[in-house]
Amino acid sequence: MADRTETEKRDLAKELAAAVRGEVSFAAADRALVTMDASNYRRVPRAVVAPLDAEDVAAALRVCREHGVPVVPRGGGTSIAGQATGVGLVLDFTRHMRRIVSLDPAARTAVVQPGVILDDLRSAAAAHGLTFGPDPSTHSRCTLGGMIGNNSCGSHSVAWGTTADSVRELELLTYGGERVRAGRGTDPTGAPTGLPPRLRDGVKALVDGELALLRTGYPDLPRRISGYALDALLPENGTDLARALTGSEGTLGVLTEATVRLVETPAARVLAVLAYPDESAAAEAAHTLLPHRPMTVEGMAADLVGAATGLPKGGAWLFVEMGGGSPGEAAARAEALCRAAAADGSTDHTVVTDPAGQRALWRIREDASGTATRLSDGSEAWPGWEDCAVPPSQLGPYLRDFRALLTQHGLRGTPYGHFGDGCIHIRIDFDLLTAPGIRRFRDFSTDLGDLVVSYGGSLSGEHGDGQARAELLPRMYGPELVGVFERFKSLWDPADGLNPGMLVRPARLDENLRFEVLPKHPVPVEFGYPHDHGDFSAAVRRCVGVAKCRNAATAPGSADVMCPSFRATGEEQHSTRGRARLLHEMLAGEVITDGWRSPEVRDALDLCLSCKGCRSDCPVGVDMATYKAEFLHHHYEGRVRPAAHYSMGRLPQWLHAAAPLAPALNALARTRLATVAKRLGGIAPERPIPPLATETFIRWWWRRRRMAAGAGGLSGGRATAGAGVPSGGRTTAGSGAPSGGRTVILWPDTFTNHLSPEVGRAAVRVLEAAGLRPLLPPTAPLRQPGGALPQPALPRLHRPPLCCGLTYVSTGQLDQARRVMRRTVEVLSPLLQDGHPLVVLEPSCAAALRTDLPELLADDPRAAQLANSVRTFAQALEELAPDWQPPRIDRPVAGQTHCHQHAVLGDAPDRRLRERAGLTGNLTGGCCGLAGNFGFERGHYDVSVACAEDQLLPAVRESPEDAEILADGFSCRTQLEQLGGRPGRHLAEVLAEALGEEGEPGTP
Repeated sequence: MADRTETEKRDLAKELAAAVRGEVSFAAADRALVTMDASNYRRVPRAVVAPLDAEDVAAALRVCREHGVPVVPRGGGTSIAGQATGVGLVLDFTRHMRRIVSLDPAARTAVVQPGVILDDLRSAAAAHGLTFGPDPSTHSRCTLGGMIGNNSCGSHSVAWGTTADSVRELELLTYGGERVRAGRGTDPTGAPTGLPPRLRDGVKALVDGELALLRTGYPDLPRRISGYALDALLPENGTDLARALTGSEGTLGVLTEATVRLVETPAARVLAVLAYPDESAAAEAAHTLLPHRPMTVEGMAADLVGAATGLPKGGAWLFVEMGGGSPGEAAARAEALCRAAAADGSTDHTVVTDPAGQRALWRIREDASGTATRLSDGSEAWPGWEDCAVPPSQLGPYLRDFRALLTQHGLRGTPYGHFGDGCIHIRIDFDLLTAPGIRRFRDFSTDLGDLVVSYGGSLSGEHGDGQARAELLPRMYGPELVGVFERFKSLWDPADGLNPGMLVRPARLDENLRFEVLPKHPVPVEFGYPHDHGDFSAAVRRCVGVAKCRNAATAPGSADVMCPSFRATGEEQHSTRGRARLLHEMLAGEVITDGWRSPEVRDALDLCLSCKGCRSDCPVGVDMATYKAEFLHHHYEGRVRPAAHYSMGRLPQWLHAAAPLAPALNALARTRLATVAKRLGGIAPERPIPPLATETFIRWWWRRRRMAAGAGGLSGGRATAGAGVPSGGRTTAGSGAPSGGRTVILWPDTFTNHLSPEVGRAAVRVLEAAGLRPLLPPTAPLRQPGGALPQPALPRLHRPPLCCGLTYVSTGQLDQARRVMRRTVEVLSPLLQDGHPLVVLEPSCAAALRTDLPELLADDPRAAQLANSVRTFAQALEELAPDWQPPRIDRPVAGQTHCHQHAVLGDAPDRRLRERAGLTGNLTGGCCGLAGNFGFERGHYDVSVACAEDQLLPAVRESPEDAEILADGFSCRTQLEQLGGRPGRHLAEVLAEALGEEGEPGTP
């Protein structure tokens, strides 16, 4: 039997490769990437095909038909009901069939292929003052084909309806190979236009025979998405076959091209945010706003928005967007709406006219599909009943009954969504890992289905039925109408070859759950995963597939970083979601069978820059940089590593050893020997080797102290505790700072110490000017208070400085990382007990100390104390010298916020410090692409450059000639120097320069 299966697989592969001009893959990695969508479900396909065009689709269908292999069309993979998963062949339309064929501004239509990203169409239409009306929160990565398959809606549906309202014509191929051009109207026989004879006669007979049922069997509400929309085929509804096929979830035909309607977008938009005491009050009020002709009426409650700023005081809010021919008209309409809302229960409001402010608030709503997957206590919550809808006037009482049903079943969730359309989104804390939890999931689902139907609602109000709700369609429509659905499916697809198990004759809603294949107990790991209770499987489960990481470009004005490697390659395996999917399948062991030794996972993680952008930008906080380090640790355990792990991963050791030889090594780096060294070290040949400092920052520090001592600045010419650090609550004299200032421990990171000591020198200058007392840590533990021994003013400089462990973590050398981190903790802990902050100049090192260190040393409570003491340069000045006024520079700035700073540390203090210094303008988001060792490793150069070209280099090129180019990270400065032609500087350098010449040793 196994031999027969292998033979069939080889035959299928051979015939597909011969018939299809696009990519055909049976590889484990490619199959693993599409086992899941954004739902609770998982299916393993046999193969993945990326067709070039409609002819490729026809060829793939023919081969699959001959072999009896089912087919599922797939767009962005953001479906929430499971309909984008399948066990046969997956047709991936995102690679090639993503062209806007034409756009006719006069007719207000566009012809698109199924893989077109919605935002790409909207951008093309915007040039003509038009847009595509439906706009789900995944608009930056969902495809038109997927939207048509699901009949997607979005927040503007109160103005522009569902996708079905925007479809004019559809070109499809049936599983049997028949071509269909579905539109509106009838042919001379009275049948829908555009059908081949078999389908023409069958569809007409079915509709004519069921007129009464089709006229009475559907509830009347704006968000009725469930089932087949066969009532669109009624004569009084215009016999609209395109509308009837929209929302059929790829079960009837494979879309190859669509003609869609565009709408005129208002010249101006204003966002009114209305506050209410609670979500019930907001839900009751939503439908009363519709007579004011709003563009959106979106609802959210306090348990979802968290600490979001910019909202009026309340317990729940309605986001109501008003349009107008001018900003004044839009604002006037918004103010009129707010007055009417105040008379009908709104307790407060704010009107946001600034586009940037509107984007910031809309981001809260758009990220809700991800943020709702974690409740306030960190518990997991899942889709499944994501989008049921009721008549808008019934939303208030329905929502109260919905909450009561949650309580009855012992479940929790956070409703939000399209209140103006009566559509509620929610993620619920189902236990989908145990048999009792799955039974509760099923019982709740059936009860909720009955509740929705009792209110005249739809089981799906936006995302389709798929597997999640199709089993319950008889409760909504009754068995007779569901029987008509089955006959319609059989008419179009008698072989049941297109997306079987979806919408009609479905699998049970509690089958094929994606969690059942995961390990039942936590796997042994190195990091603590504090937000996932130490469970690596739970960390990987965080990815629910909403695919924000697949954004091809960042939004205007956004500082987001995630995901630079996907934007560089466009490959799913190089997105955060793709990597999480591969790790999921690695843990499952069915498709990816080598566990931690998996080459598929290794290859996908190879282009992860460890930028940590997903840690902050992913709505559910997936932390792929940590997962990569974990994987590399296990993957290479007991094995020879890539050369770059030894050269770049152990950089602190090499730099410490090389420091005495810096002049000679710098000279050798300009000879042919550098080529040999780079080859041996696994370093990209395109990369120049950065010069070593001929005097390290630490040596400069101690030379400066000796000069200060000679000038009488040191008490007795000696310093206690070896490095001028506080000991036992006492502070050493003679730091070169004014007496009486707050002591701060200045971290001499590897990059500042050996490669850019000018940054450290500048930071000392600024910190002292601000009245602070910067001191360096020692290189060995001090005696406890009361036992500190005086040491010579110079420490043992042959001993390696302390290290944050960053380079060891990024290359997965976690045993070594833990050793250097433990040494750091042991040395610093006595110094931090008195509350001395640890000021770190290099953002990547600050992030490692803030997050990696406590997560690798989860068993050591001192690690958390150290992490909490970390301050960035700007943070230290803001917190410890709040009255200090930086020098006025009054120049524009350009550059990039360091990706680790954005993801872990935050840059608000930096922005405020720049503003006080008169440095105007914003820095870009994204990642510089060098990313520590990443851009230096052989094979990464092209992707590294592409990442820099995404945002950083264009921003620098477009900046004024007098702009100050800011780059706090050594990698960012190096990338700018090597690619940008304009040097970047640390903010400390810019401020120090503006302070003027430094005075004598020992003076500010």
